[in-house]
Amino acid sequence: MGIEDLIRPLLHQHADFDFRIDYAAAEIRFHRDVTVAGNRRRLEDIKISRGEENIFIWCFFLAILQLAIEAEKGAPYDWVKYVYIDDPISSLDEHNTIAVAAGLGGLLKNENNKLKVVISTHHGLFFNVMFNELTGKRPPEGKDNIRKKAYILHRLNEAQTYTLEDTGESPFLHHVAALDELRAVAKSGKISQYHFNSLRSILEKTAIFFGRQHISTCFEGHANKALYARFLNVRSHAKYSVFESESITSTDKKMFREILNVFLDRYSFRPAVAGSATAPASHRAPA
Repeated sequence: MGIEDLIRPLLHQHADFDFRIDYAAAEIRFHRDVTVAGNRRRLEDIKISRGEENIFIWCFFLAILQLAIEAEKGAPYDWVKYVYIDDPISSLDEHNTIAVAAGLGGLLKNENNKLKVVISTHHGLFFNVMFNELTGKRPPEGKDNIRKKAYILHRLNEAQTYTLEDTGESPFLHHVAALDELRAVAKSGKISQYHFNSLRSILEKTAIFFGRQHISTCFEGHANKALYARFLNVRSHAKYSVFESESITSTDKKMFREILNVFLDRYSFRPAVAGSATAPASHRAPA
């Protein structure tokens, strides 16, 4: 089906290596062209990183998706009616988030696409880029609007059940909603284990946004920078994975409030535009 010719342009948007599929041996071999002392040469059978491998697999999937979208009756993949994509970003490098979302959005906006697609993710940036990419009309004629719904899966306070909340016409910023909940629990004192995990996750995303890798970046210059980072690292460790509020001491709650307040003093997020301050603890955001 010439799938290599579909994969290659997708792959080269993200990586500088190439590949060859050996169907007889059921193997895929990778190579890279390099310039050494002014001479161009090819390095055969190179080892690629886990991130590069995930990018290749993603491009392979996109190539199959393209075949399904363009399939005429009797062609391979003409039987495909539904596509479910679960959190592709979690297995990819952070810097590829926007490129992957934009590429997927462009493919799904193909005028020939009749597939029904569900995409789920917990990655806020990917969610927002996908939301914006799927806004508007299909090219090139632009006759039909894309039918799109976007939801946040959340639970109220410490409820054991989850509900879907329609984001309306604005992509829902789940980290802002999470901060609203953290403000609320810090005030009420009903701090549970998963609130520490949620705070640490927000710090990680903030650090990554500024091109850094460690949560201590959020407290740069503060006297307790190392202490805050160490506390959250320990409190978010797997041995605390049982979400029992009884295990949270008053000292831990005091430190939680202190870290949250220092963070919010440095980064002034606006309150969530949807829901109340006691509303959703965002969990996964199907787009």
